[in-house]
Amino acid sequence: MVRRVALGLAAVALVAGCGPQGAGGGGGGTAAPPAAVTSAPPASSATPSSDDKPSSDPSSPSSGPSSPTPSATEGTPAPKALMGDGDENEQVRELQARLRQAGYFDRAPTGFYGTMTAGAVKSFQKKRGLPQTGSVDETTWQKLVAMTHKPTADELKPSTTNKLDTPDPRCMTGRVLCISKESRTLAWMIDGKVVSSLDVRFGSENTPTREGLFKVEWKARKWTSTIYHTPMPYAMFFSRGQAVHYSADFAARGYAGASHGCVNVRDKAKLSELFDQVRVGDKVVVHW
Repeated sequence: MVRRVALGLAAVALVAGCGPQGAGGGGGGTAAPPAAVTSAPPASSATPSSDDKPSSDPSSPSSGPSSPTPSATEGTPAPKALMGDGDENEQVRELQARLRQAGYFDRAPTGFYGTMTAGAVKSFQKKRGLPQTGSVDETTWQKLVAMTHKPTADELKPSTTNKLDTPDPRCMTGRVLCISKESRTLAWMIDGKVVSSLDVRFGSENTPTREGLFKVEWKARKWTSTIYHTPMPYAMFFSRGQAVHYSADFAARGYAGASHGCVNVRDKAKLSELFDQVRVGDKVVVHW
């Protein structure tokens, strides 16, 4: 509290900056009293469980012949699975990217075959009259490959994993860094059109990122927080000590952590490109 009072002057707060902290952690770093903002919950990751395994739909043995079914029967080996529950490799990443192209997978590829991937595969198999195993055999793979294109580098490892929401009306004119706490995204927009987008992370409950209409006050390609002594590359200050900047902590821990009020970005290369495009005086809108 003593530090927050001491930094009450705007001129000092301009160079305050902010650094990473644990989720829900305390600490100051902003000059204005924080509004009550609840931190967005960490994005959950798909973890396989016993329920994730493909269903074989077993039936009781009978004395008479049975009509063929899509599932494997006694004496008929099941198609060899190329990919399935628990696998983690680049082919799974390509599978997810192709499923996303076809409209069956609504997340960024991770390379891990969990419950969400199995569900997407089952939906694809059901639509095409294939056995709904949830794992990928040669037939399933070839049908998917035939209706999709080879994923690009950005499709395989997109920098933005969060889906953009509807832009705030204030973002629809001019040059704007449109920052949504709801979708945890930053959209760089010019005259109402999205030029590029990035995942972002905000401050904790105790040190929230301020909401409202601002402008880029100054920029620093290389900057270190004078309070927390943490690097803040590609910093674009918009509200006293709060800035959009790259965070190595966000890149490493994701939403398990939080900032001291700044808008953290985890894609350094893409932020570097954005930094060169944004001008001092451009609008910044932080909204829900």
